[in-house]
This record gives sequence, structure tokens and C-alpha cells, in this order.
Amino acid sequence: MPEVSKHPKHRRSSQLQQRLRRKLGTAIADYELLDDGDNVLVALSGGKDSWIMLDLLLNLCRHAPIRFSISAATVDGGFPLFDPKPIREKCADLGIPHVLLPAPIKPVIEAKPEYSPCAMCSRLRRGVLYSHMREVGQSKLALGHNLDDIMETLLMNLFYEGRLSTMPLKLISNDGAITVIRPLGTCDESEILEYNNLRGYPIIHSGCPLGLCSAPTSKRLQMKKLIRDLNTDAPDLRRCMLRAMSNVKTTHLLDRDLLNLPKELAK
Repeated sequence: MPEVSKHPKHRRSSQLQQRLRRKLGTAIADYELLDDGDNVLVALSGGKDSWIMLDLLLNLCRHAPIRFSISAATVDGGFPLFDPKPIREKCADLGIPHVLLPAPIKPVIEAKPEYSPCAMCSRLRRGVLYSHMREVGQSKLALGHNLDDIMETLLMNLFYEGRLSTMPLKLISNDGAITVIRPLGTCDESEILEYNNLRGYPIIHSGCPLGLCSAPTSKRLQMKKLIRDLNTDAPDLRRCMLRAMSNVKTTHLLDRDLLNLPKELAK
């Protein structure tokens, strides 16, 4: 009798895995995120997105027509409440090589109160990962940003930065040594959250005492609320915004640098 009661949960988990893996696989194919022989470093923060990205990449690794390997790295920003032990233990259970990268992010943020602490923390963590990858000879970094993150960034840049841009699914570093990929970039946050709850991965918070990312004044939270409210009247909002970001008409924008583009590029 107890086994029968588990069936709906297992069935739902399998459905979500298939749906998310299909979206991830399509993104990988469309944007050429993976190549044969890649050694992918997963930035594993311990949040839901990074866990599910690892889960789906591991599943894909067993079935994909190309061969690639996976390892994980966690940046310890020096916040006193951060506990990486569950991350290390879960990676050991999964048989995934894992490295903890200590970084004095907390004192750097405290020393520069004039800058956005969340943006600075993100840049510093990326720098730590880049340095580690150069040391060990890795060149592909997977970040766990989902479709909601990308939509929110688009609106934040539009409303507060005066530019039309977001986080791309594939980005090559300035020196060409590292390629950043976002395999979950077309996956809805709600499905990722539900799948993680079903899979039971340990959610580890950064331990940041500032709590600015979750404050009511957070621009990202404001954009999240805006998208949620608009979605009430436009249920297909996320897919429409995704299509819009993939269907840019440069001739119908106001950037003067685009005026003299060759016709094949000015679409």
C-alpha cells in the first residue's frame, strides 16, 4: 500500500524531468552550448537552480550523442552562516568531483558600500570561478540562471540601465578562454522549484546577512512581481518574451550603430 501512494510523486517527477530535459536539450542544440569532449564545470551554489542543472546535465550525459564530463565548484564567500557540508556530501553521493573555493567576498563588499552588494558579489564569484578554471585548464562554465532570471534581467536593464540586453545563454569571456553557458535559460522557475522539491536536493543559502536580494525594495523582486501580475492576464507571457528575445529586429530599434549594418545582419 505505501508503494502505491508514492506512484503519483514519482510519475510527476518523471514528467517534470522529461519536460525540463527537453527544454534544456533544445537550448543546448539551438545555441551550441556543448561540444564533444567538453569538461563542464557546474557552478553549484546549493540553490534549487544549480542542483537541477546538475541533475539534468548528469541525466543528459548518460544519453547524449556527444561525450562530456561534469565537475562542480562551490564558492565560499566567507559569510558565517554558509555551510557547504551538505553540498560536498551530495556530490560525493552522486560521484561528482567537487571543489570548494574560498573567497573573501564579505570584506570586499563591506569595504565598498557605494556599490550594489548583490552585483558585486556576483562578479566576484564569477572571477573566482574563472581563476580556478584557468588554473586547472577548464574552459566551459555552466551557470544555473533560468528563464525568469533572464526575463527579470531584461526588464531591469530596460527600466534602470537604459539598455536592451539580458543574460545570454552562451557568452565567451573577453580573452576567449572561457565559455559561459546557461542550459536552464528556457526553463520556467516554477517547474524547477517543483522538480527540486520532488527530488529532495538540499537547499543551501549563501549565508549573506544583508538579505538585500529578498528585500521588498529589490529591483529583481519588483520585476518578478511585475511579470507575475502581467502573467495573470497574459498566461503565455513567458513564452512570448522568450520568443521576443530570440526574434530581434535591429532595423526597428534606435541604436545608431546599427544603421550601417550589412543587410544580412540588420534583421
